[in-house]
Amino acid sequence: MMSKEIKAIFFDIDGTLVPFGDHEIPAEVKECIRTARSKEIKIFISTGRHISWVDNIGDTEFDGYVTANGAVCLLEDKRTCIFRRCIDKSDIDRLIDYSSHSDVQFAVIPFEDEIFVTRESEEVVKSRAMLKLPPIAVKTLDTARGKDIVQLMAFGTEQERNDIALFSKVLTDCVPTSWNPLFCDIVPKGSDKSAGIDAMISWFGIDLSSTVAFGDGENDIGMLRHCGTGIAMGNAGPDVKAAADFITTDITDHGVANAFRHLGIIP
Repeated sequence: MMSKEIKAIFFDIDGTLVPFGDHEIPAEVKECIRTARSKEIKIFISTGRHISWVDNIGDTEFDGYVTANGAVCLLEDKRTCIFRRCIDKSDIDRLIDYSSHSDVQFAVIPFEDEIFVTRESEEVVKSRAMLKLPPIAVKTLDTARGKDIVQLMAFGTEQERNDIALFSKVLTDCVPTSWNPLFCDIVPKGSDKSAGIDAMISWFGIDLSSTVAFGDGENDIGMLRHCGTGIAMGNAGPDVKAAADFITTDITDHGVANAFRHLGIIP
């Protein structure tokens, strides 16, 4: 693909733009982004993080943010919302009722209110350390009742979630997506990174065939298949690589730069 055909690039953050364990975009990647924007290619974030948790990209400029796995799309100012999709309130009500029968802990991500966890378990502590997040408030799940919730995170094992029939009987209008063994993200049905990308390119008048997506996790598979060109990082798992049109090198081995060369954006 020649760079003149590319109009927009969507980047996952963790494991794609920013190596796990680091807290900033490498200088080489920043330069790649600057070069692409100088060629009038729009650059977007597409992440599972809520915008308040997007704190590891420094002063690098982006044209918009697909956040919470596509549930909320924000423009460059990080405030103007052009798309959102919330979890059905009846699902939240059932979750509150069922939670008394299980030890599964959750993080609750409202559209506007404070993010909170139901218990600061070992998995929560490890996840927060991995993502370098600040302390998260602890509240009862009942706090979510009646609120506009765009995403949940369920900690623990898949078996623990199956034991309470979490998706077959409780969160029946939701689907899980995972990119880390400590937890799964939970979003409304029909709300994944691809849906957020569609909302973003519609706003900017960009054709899907002119888009590129970069990712490394299972929650990136949909957008890699959806966009005009899907690029998997070398550190991605087999399922992610199978969904991509091109597999670049590891994030710590010039992965973004090598993909930009493949795309013809940089020499």
